[in-house]
Amino acid sequence: MTETEKKITVVCVEDDPEMIDLIRLILARQGYDVIGANGGREGLETIRKTLPDLVLLDLMMPDMDGWEVYQQMRDNEATRHIPVIVVTAKAQSVDKMLALQIAKVDDYITKPFGPAELLTSVIRVLKEAGIEVKKAEEAN
Repeated sequence: MTETEKKITVVCVEDDPEMIDLIRLILARQGYDVIGANGGREGLETIRKTLPDLVLLDLMMPDMDGWEVYQQMRDNEATRHIPVIVVTAKAQSVDKMLALQIAKVDDYITKPFGPAELLTSVIRVLKEAGIEVKKAEEAN
């Protein structure tokens, strides 16, 4: 596999194993390598080790919330450039506005979401980060 054919790596930081499995199922079908991390502490460690192309980040987790993970990513020179899509059950418009306008996350998806919504967001955010993305039909 050449460098240009390298799989795009996505770390999914989530405390619900079923949600990790769902995201893995949706993205793996499109050729993405999805690494699940159970909770914020494991997620931060996984992000630091793998330096993924993208992070999908839940906000409400018991051990370390998503905002703490996000802040620590931004404070670290090695991880601050990694795009982050918040995937959360916090559906209030004020939460979304704060995340996008104040915290400057790359996108904000509320649960439950459809596969198309997730893929559209992932592809857009990766392209904005300058990462070459195959169209869904090319990946199959």
